Amino acid sequence: MHVIEVSNKKQMQMFVELPKKLMSGYEHYVPPIWMDERNAYTGKNNPILKNSKFTLLLLLDELDKAIGRCIAYVDNNHNQYYGEKTGFFGAFMCVDNDKAGALLVTAAEKWVKENGMDRIRGPINPVAEEWGFVFQGYRRDPVYMSPWNPSYVHKFFTETGYSKVKDLLVYEADMLDGYEIPDRYTDFIARYMARCPGIQIRRLNLKKIKEDAKAIWEISNIALADNWGYVPLELPVMEDMLKKLRMIVDPDAVWIVEDKGVPVGFCLGFPDINIILKDIDGKLLPFGWVKLITGARKLRDYRLFGLAVHPDWQGKALDALMYINLYQHLKAKNIRMEANYILEDNNHIKNALVKLGMKKIKTYRIYEKKL
Repeated sequence: MHVIEVSNKKQMQMFVELPKKLMSGYEHYVPPIWMDERNAYTGKNNPILKNSKFTLLLLLDELDKAIGRCIAYVDNNHNQYYGEKTGFFGAFMCVDNDKAGALLVTAAEKWVKENGMDRIRGPINPVAEEWGFVFQGYRRDPVYMSPWNPSYVHKFFTETGYSKVKDLLVYEADMLDGYEIPDRYTDFIARYMARCPGIQIRRLNLKKIKEDAKAIWEISNIALADNWGYVPLELPVMEDMLKKLRMIVDPDAVWIVEDKGVPVGFCLGFPDINIILKDIDGKLLPFGWVKLITGARKLRDYRLFGLAVHPDWQGKALDALMYINLYQHLKAKNIRMEANYILEDNNHIKNALVKLGMKKIKTYRIYEKKL
């Protein structure tokens, strides 16, 4: 077995298509949108990789067949923001073989160290916005833009000197399982609006999506600045994300709060199209895109991807206002909602979700190693 850096189209194809070979036998694996995936691992098409130095690593067997892959990269924006020398890895996938896993992990470390870094952290996939390995909750399919992996991948890291740096939690509200907003919140919105007449809450404006993307971008970079691992987003990254979501967006799942016309908070939810991607095997052509667009409107599974409030309004229950508003507009669909990537030490958000009746169902783990 040996590791190579991807340097031609054939190797790039092997890198992109490896999940088909390694993961298709697993019940809970969901393929990506292959049309997007084939062009995503380049600085030209990926706004995050555009400002990063990176390499794509392929692990090959004695017949030069791919049996593992990984992206190793240096996020210059992260290191400048935190004053660190941290390298990252993502898109990690490997056969269940200890020697194979160690070879791939070591190759990523070597590349990161050769590029001046003194530690490596991951998995954080700069292509799919997927953070961490599933650590608890393997028997559930992942929601869109979240990971799934076999349990054996953890040993590749714990046995080569890595330790946990952070756990990310997932909370669920399933209306078919009896979930309801607690009674004390039923007239919350009316009371809130009466107390704060300058506050308005509105849906995402698809006709002015660039303006709303800028508002979400500005709030995120101010409100989330102190969150562990958060790096200020560049506007093209936010625009790219909303562009990807545009064809599946449910206006009832994206809300912006304004104070006298100025955006001060947002919540961003979307249907879990992984259910459809699994059915069409990630293929939009020839007719997969029709199933995707029409099917997204009928889904009852959703993901609450982001919720943020401007610091001037934090502690004033705007987060509860948006969540309850989201619930009231989606409850006719009897939805199941996952709130993902909750930092394990973010007690404010964790307590708020528990008070709203949500239950913890998954944990993702991120590893780190000093080099």
